[in-house]
Amino acid sequence: MLYHILVFLSDICCLLPASVARFIGKILGELTWIVVPKKRKQMAMHNIERCLKVSTDKAEQIAKKSWTRFGPMIMEVLRFKVICKNIDKYVTIKGEENIKKAMKWLGLYWDEGIDVGGENGPYRQTERLPLYNAAVQRLLEEGKAYYCYCSADELEESRKEQLKEGKTPIYNNHCSHLTEKQIEQYKSEGRKPAIRLRVPKDGVFAFDDMVPGHVEFQTAGVGDFIIVKSDGIPVYNFAVVIDDASMGITHVIRAEEHLSNTPRQIAIYQALGYEIPKFGHISLILGSDHKKMSKRHGATSVDEYRKMGYLPDAVVNYLALLGWSPKGEREIFSREEPISEFSMKRVSANDAVFNIEKLNWINFQYMKKLSPDELFQVALPFLVEAGYVSLPLSLEKEQWLKDVVWFVRDHLYYGAQTPENVKIFFETHPKITDEEKISIMKQENSAVLIRQFADALDALDPFDEDSIKKCFSFLMKKTGIKGKAAFEPIRIALTGETHGPGLYAMIALFGKKKSVQLLKDSLQYC
Repeated sequence: MLYHILVFLSDICCLLPASVARFIGKILGELTWIVVPKKRKQMAMHNIERCLKVSTDKAEQIAKKSWTRFGPMIMEVLRFKVICKNIDKYVTIKGEENIKKAMKWLGLYWDEGIDVGGENGPYRQTERLPLYNAAVQRLLEEGKAYYCYCSADELEESRKEQLKEGKTPIYNNHCSHLTEKQIEQYKSEGRKPAIRLRVPKDGVFAFDDMVPGHVEFQTAGVGDFIIVKSDGIPVYNFAVVIDDASMGITHVIRAEEHLSNTPRQIAIYQALGYEIPKFGHISLILGSDHKKMSKRHGATSVDEYRKMGYLPDAVVNYLALLGWSPKGEREIFSREEPISEFSMKRVSANDAVFNIEKLNWINFQYMKKLSPDELFQVALPFLVEAGYVSLPLSLEKEQWLKDVVWFVRDHLYYGAQTPENVKIFFETHPKITDEEKISIMKQENSAVLIRQFADALDALDPFDEDSIKKCFSFLMKKTGIKGKAAFEPIRIALTGETHGPGLYAMIALFGKKKSVQLLKDSLQYC
């Protein structure tokens, strides 16, 4: 009775819009808090007070919030059918769009497939179920596959028994030769069968891999594996075989972690009488610690590098070198060169290590080839994000920004580094507290030099790099202050640092008003 009531409630909840269901869940949570026994509330509040060291009022708030959240949770559980119905579609669409977006940004376009079309469509596995079902039906009719009614608990028990005996866990063939009576019994219990492929018990799955070379798997260690789950959806290994065979795929190149899938796929190819393609299993890309790449190693998706202002040609260039070595010592390639030079014979069987410094160096080589306008377009989004500029820009402002970005180009390995390198043009430098810098500013001639340079710049016309250079040279001759004694106090006065980009060009970009003001303000440290 309870089961039927829950099914009835679930059906009603599934008819409601998600927003309505969440609202009802919230109300339900509030109502249940009211009917919670007082003793139960007090016990919960006491435990919260003792563990979290909070006041009674705060403990009550936490207890109420924790309890009332069960209302929305119950509604989500009742709506589970709707979530399950749509989750595959949602994940597929979102994942598909991310992949397409990344590929297109990299400039890697496909000749056939989604968005392009072709002779071998449809291209989404969810749209190819009739092809899979036809192949499954053929295997069943030929006795090369069979229905398996084993429950998850029974399979787990069998696995444990085999492990106790020191055996590799494989399917025990319990359902491989069921009688009609046994099948009817399982059906009456409401069991939904999966479908397994019959795998030869004696023999070897052998193939010559294009990377590691000759590989063999004993068929006895593979066992009769599932090709269609109990929900009617084909598993990965089965679907890709049908896809590749129907699309005329001759070479399958993938990560070495899929090597263990190959014997199962070969078994399917053989059962269906398909021609077996050539396999090539390439190394994984590892982090600097030689472990599988993850978030702890930094950005791991193409889109993250796009957002950081890397150039697509540079990323493609770098990725091409991971696991593949071209002839010679060159590391910078055009798009066409890796294509014309590529050979599986030069693909390494060793794991490739992702080196962010190497990627940055390669990207820097491409950044250096950009024109001032192109470099500005790479940098602009980061200037806006940092709050340094707002769009639209006046022509005068745009030209000045181009000049600023071009000025710091030798320090830009990728676009996201722009704000850090141009901040001296937008932010007032912090107060000078470093003892070494203060001692430089308090040198005997520092104040004289800074004051005279400020006055000279204020009177300078035109205010450009060449004029500023001549002005400072004249001042050094006049005062007799040269070298570090002249340059360091001026740079500290303007930037707060002892080292930095070209002094004269920087002053020109600062402009007369800002330069003079910075020099005069710095006299407080002299």
